[in-house]
Amino acid sequence: MEENFEEEYNIEKVNNVKKEMPNDEIIFDMAEFFKVFGDSTRMKIISSLLVSELCVGEIAEIVNSTQSAISHQLRVLKQAKLVKYRKEGKTVYYSLDDEHIKSIYKIGKEHIEEPEF
Repeated sequence: MEENFEEEYNIEKVNNVKKEMPNDEIIFDMAEFFKVFGDSTRMKIISSLLVSELCVGEIAEIVNSTQSAISHQLRVLKQAKLVKYRKEGKTVYYSLDDEHIKSIYKIGKEHIEEPEF
C-alpha cells in the first residue's frame, strides 16, 4: 500500500501570506543585512559603539585586535549602513548609524539572554 504524503492546505491562507511577503529583492537585501551581524568581531565593534563614539585605535584596544583588522570590519559595517564616521583633524571617529541599529542589537541580546524553561 502506497502512502500519500501530500498534505492538504488552506489555499486562502497561503495566498494571504504570499500577498504579505516582501519581494525577493527585499528578502535578499535583508539576508545580506543580517549576515553583517554574523561575525563576532563586528558584534564587539557594534557593542562598543553602543557605549561611545570611538576611533579605530580605541576600538582595536577594546576588541583586542589590530587596527588593520578593525578598519576592514568598519568598512563592512559602513557598507551595510550600520556605522557612520566623522573626522576631527586627522582622527576618524565612528558611531552607530542610527537608532535602528541600537534597537536591533538590543532585541537580539534580549532574545539570547531570555531564560529557557
